[in-house]
Amino acid sequence: MSPASAADDAPGDDLPRRPLHHAAAVALLSWRAGPGLVVCQLAVTIVTGLLPTGTVWGTKLLVDGLTAGDPDQALRAAGGLALLGLASGVLPHLTAYLRAELDRRLDRLLQDELYTAVTGFQGLSRFENPVFLDRLRMAAEATGGALTPVTSGLFDAGRNVITLVGLLFSLTLLSPAMAGLVTVAAVPVLIARMAMVRRRVGVLAGLSATARRQILYSSLITDVRAAKEVRLFGLGGFLKGRVLGELARSQAGERRLDRREAVIQSLLALLSTAVAGAGLLWAVFSALSGGLSLGDVTAFVAAVAGTQTALTGLVETVAGAHQALLLFGYHAEVTSMPDDLLPPPRESAELPAMRHGIELRDVWFRYDDSHPWVLRGVDLTIPYGASVALVGLNGAGKSTLIKLLCRFYDPTRGAIYWDGADLRDVPPGELRRRMGVLFQDYMCYDLTAAENIAMGEIDALPDRARIEAAARLAGAHDIVRTLPRGYDTLLSRIFFGLEDENDPQAGVVLSGGQWQRLALARALLREGRDLLILDEPSAGLDAQAEHEIHSRLVEHRAGRTSLLVSHRLGAVRAADVIVVLRDGEIVEQGTHDDLMAVGGEYAELFELQAKDYLAEAEPARTLLR
Repeated sequence: MSPASAADDAPGDDLPRRPLHHAAAVALLSWRAGPGLVVCQLAVTIVTGLLPTGTVWGTKLLVDGLTAGDPDQALRAAGGLALLGLASGVLPHLTAYLRAELDRRLDRLLQDELYTAVTGFQGLSRFENPVFLDRLRMAAEATGGALTPVTSGLFDAGRNVITLVGLLFSLTLLSPAMAGLVTVAAVPVLIARMAMVRRRVGVLAGLSATARRQILYSSLITDVRAAKEVRLFGLGGFLKGRVLGELARSQAGERRLDRREAVIQSLLALLSTAVAGAGLLWAVFSALSGGLSLGDVTAFVAAVAGTQTALTGLVETVAGAHQALLLFGYHAEVTSMPDDLLPPPRESAELPAMRHGIELRDVWFRYDDSHPWVLRGVDLTIPYGASVALVGLNGAGKSTLIKLLCRFYDPTRGAIYWDGADLRDVPPGELRRRMGVLFQDYMCYDLTAAENIAMGEIDALPDRARIEAAARLAGAHDIVRTLPRGYDTLLSRIFFGLEDENDPQAGVVLSGGQWQRLALARALLREGRDLLILDEPSAGLDAQAEHEIHSRLVEHRAGRTSLLVSHRLGAVRAADVIVVLRDGEIVEQGTHDDLMAVGGEYAELFELQAKDYLAEAEPARTLLR
């Protein structure tokens, strides 16, 4: 499925639909987050729920006592109302504190669950799927605060139910017909609110791709890595137009939804007002005819208003909880997903220390059934202790082959064997621990120099000697030690505390070649691994630095099993085996001398590059004469 078609799908038809199951899951998460907080909120909820009923009857007793001239009854009622007022003033603040603390603890628990699940996906396929990315974005919205309508909402619903029971009982004593009318009038309100909530969540999900595009364009305007081209090519207006266009598209959907909800809410408000007005007229006529006392009328009016308020609160609580549960559904969906590498291991096999090598047997691969084949029947052996170089034009399948070796994907057909063990039977984490890998699209972490290198093996972070040794091997040590704070220098300028405000050296930005050396050090930190994979290790280096790095790497790779990918054929000529890929197929393989003797594609590319180097060098020699 293409990104465009995936983004245009109607996610509203595919929303998670297990509200009761999700409500139970959220309740269990709340209990895990803070059982004491839950118990305290329950106690406060019961007391708070009884306050309106107590106020209604206290008011009735006060008015009747004043009307009958009974000072004792009036004073007792006034004292009771004062205590109820005190509780009404204090309990909301206690409730707010308990809610906020529960939200904080629940938020931490939810993020722990979500990111544990996401980091547990061993492959890359989901992260290249726009539908999953939309679901992940919605799942990330399910924070502790976003689930408040469910967590605290359960207590709000309980409080409203307690209030309703008390007030409806009181209202039934005064007028059973009005009690039934008020209750029946709440039904369409609940139905309408549920429909609006589901539509709102569906619209938000449908706009997820729009929001992602808006974030992309706005980040390009503000990202320092894009700043040069944006200014050089005058892209500011274009990108701003894209941001505003996506924003307008998003706001148009929200505007239609808000307009629809405003109309429905107005009609529901008219219904509630009509019911209250009819009840008031009935109470006035009943009082004029002697059917109700002044205290009864006061209690009736308060009971109707309180009942409608409680019913409205209950409806809003249920609707809010329904919306939050739909949001939580995305969290539950993502966190319950199985690993994305299929088929799952039939029986986990131990990965032996490499003694023979890696073998690809008739490996075919494509990213999706609708996409063309990237690899076509590849048969390749990487012998133990040998250095193999992989060359070919862009799009030949070199990076995809590396992804398969790292088991970010499994072959569509065929298999890859490590000393006879099928990689699909080996836990991905175990396989990757046996590798050192430099990717062509390496990461530049907004961390210190030491941390950037230690990302290759995080357990080595406290071992500065190991980090420095890897940096020396990659030619990065001299670069790092000249930084303002050496290995503790932050390689970013996006984090500034108050103490760094006047310190321009608090963060340092490296050049592309300097970053390349640090990324190489990150891969080389994993010394003693069975397989070393280097994908364009010198792409960002000048000629002198390239020669220096490759000389070191040739020495380092001697006797080690390694796979080197490079477009610069001079860097691969020392490899034991050179493999030429074209359109996903191996068209040549052998030593440099063998392939040059054949005079095939490799020889043609090598001679073409050699001519370019000679042409570049000739003007320099002329100037030196």
